[in-house]
Amino acid sequence: MSPRDFAAYAYLSLAWGLSFLLLLHVVDAFGWIGAVTFRCFIAGALLYVIAKGMRRRLDFGAGWLPFSIVGATTVAGQLVGLSYATPLIGTAMAAIFVASIPLFSMVIAQVWGLERITSTRVLGLVLGTIGIIMLVGFPAVPVTATFLLGCAAMVGSTFSAAFGSNYASRHLSGTGPWEVTIGSFIAGGILTLPLLWFVPVPGTPAAIDYLYLVALAALMSALTYVLYFGLVKSIGATAAISVEFVVTVVAVLVGALVLDEPLTVLQLVGGAVIIAGCALVLGLVRPVRAAA
Repeated sequence: MSPRDFAAYAYLSLAWGLSFLLLLHVVDAFGWIGAVTFRCFIAGALLYVIAKGMRRRLDFGAGWLPFSIVGATTVAGQLVGLSYATPLIGTAMAAIFVASIPLFSMVIAQVWGLERITSTRVLGLVLGTIGIIMLVGFPAVPVTATFLLGCAAMVGSTFSAAFGSNYASRHLSGTGPWEVTIGSFIAGGILTLPLLWFVPVPGTPAAIDYLYLVALAALMSALTYVLYFGLVKSIGATAAISVEFVVTVVAVLVGALVLDEPLTVLQLVGGAVIIAGCALVLGLVRPVRAAA
């Protein structure tokens, strides 16, 4: 990994980890659909204006379909699930779910023939599955229908993120990160806009809420996704998406220390098991026999 890629990786870790704080405020003010829709349009439009101001040449020659698919998955699917689930299950628990994204990414990459399956990666998948079961099965809050619905939304969110990243790596490899980010965010906003009819903005947001929304869209969406899709192009989808390991650590600390959210010991162990499984999937560590 080059110094530039490492710097992008570090920024993504902090920005996405801290974004949960703004996310809760934005969802409370604009609703879980409004939070995603307005975030998408602001991020896409802001990047487009900046690109034009920089006289940057944008090439959307890949066509509307791949941008729409990435927008529907990595952007809309991931953010809708995250915005819906986080208020229901808490920041820390949602963040631990985020750590499972590399597991889904590896499975998708295997199915598409992008990566080779090994016994070590199978072990990682098994560990990751056990970790998710521990996470959901032993919570610090009562297991209610709302809680399970939030967990299901997070599973959908993480799968969408993994699918879209691999799709972008496969079908938009020749497209720059600015174009991928702008196209996918505008597509995501268009796809979620009709849902505002069913889930309208709950009230009149305060001035500070608009500031939170713009900060979330600009610093933790527009900039981060340009860096992220740049990493996908540079080091590959699964390696780039491993940034969710550090995102999880940052967000869990934010949830536990800043928001005072409860977590059981078994849930923390489950999170560690998920991260261990992902590390095996990514080849960051190897079993003793494999290493020998």
